[in-house]
Amino acid sequence: MLNAVDQALVNDLTGAPSSAQRRALAKIITLLESTRMDHRKRADEVLNTLLPKTGKSFRLGISGVPGVGKSTLIETLGLYLIEKGHRVAVLAIDPSSSLSGGSILGDKTRMERLSVLDNAFIRPSPSSCTLGGVAEKTREAMLVAEAAGFDIVIVETVGVGQSEIAVAGMADMFLLLQLPNAGDDLQAIKKGVMEIADLIVINKVDIDPDAAMRAQLFITSSLRLLGFQGNPDHASHNQEYWHPQVMTLSALEGNGVPELWEKILHFQKLQNANGQLQSRRKQQAPAWMWDRIDSGLKNAFQNHPAVQTLLPGLSAEVNQGTMAASVAARRLLEAMGHEFF
Repeated sequence: MLNAVDQALVNDLTGAPSSAQRRALAKIITLLESTRMDHRKRADEVLNTLLPKTGKSFRLGISGVPGVGKSTLIETLGLYLIEKGHRVAVLAIDPSSSLSGGSILGDKTRMERLSVLDNAFIRPSPSSCTLGGVAEKTREAMLVAEAAGFDIVIVETVGVGQSEIAVAGMADMFLLLQLPNAGDDLQAIKKGVMEIADLIVINKVDIDPDAAMRAQLFITSSLRLLGFQGNPDHASHNQEYWHPQVMTLSALEGNGVPELWEKILHFQKLQNANGQLQSRRKQQAPAWMWDRIDSGLKNAFQNHPAVQTLLPGLSAEVNQGTMAASVAARRLLEAMGHEFF
């Protein structure tokens, strides 16, 4: 049962678009991101209450290396979509310091034109050193934005490499941004983030059109190779299914953005028609549950009294080289009353 404060937030969130709705959206996401146990219990109640109003948006995940132009593309695409009558929510993940844990959270300042529009909502969140390029509560924040009536939800990951693919597990479409001079043809066929992308966009074509064209050719041929030897669905030529594509654009100049949206709409149409969109979401839900279980077990382990008692001494022995790290880990796990490896 929601308390009066949370019920008021839910009412504002699910009401008509207004400043009160935006305030409620920001407050609920802050509640979700809190590490206090009382806040987490409240957040669970709010999330369950909002669940029937979720699932009606199109979820777009955008990833790429630092400096590839993710924020510029999101702003240009967001402005284009709002002109077409859409409401756009952007969940931008900023990298956190491995030393202090802090984040700059500067994505709003990089999207100056988009951030001031009534039909846009931009929420920067720290990754808090969570692996995968997204924040711990990004999935929950996505559901809250959907409940507020935003029909396009964009998740911008931190600048990632080849293995940070968590955003693909929460989005309907995974868009990978590449630079024209991102490497040679061997780099283009490396597996990882490349083989799970639904659409690869080579940005900054205005800087070097020739290099962008070469990159497009390399990656297109590489996707065929990855399709035949990787995901069997990618190797099929059945036109009822989406197959990964490569395109070029200039986010800074806006060239190619309408064509990008056309491809996204075509993807959405195909995935809805063949049932792949619903299937993907059904697979994502239990994966999300297990992700939360993993996180909960880690927190329970760290806060266990027996673990907190043994940890300083065992850590010291590991640092001094008198105990193997695997032995120390096993003793800490056994202190919880469980036997592992």
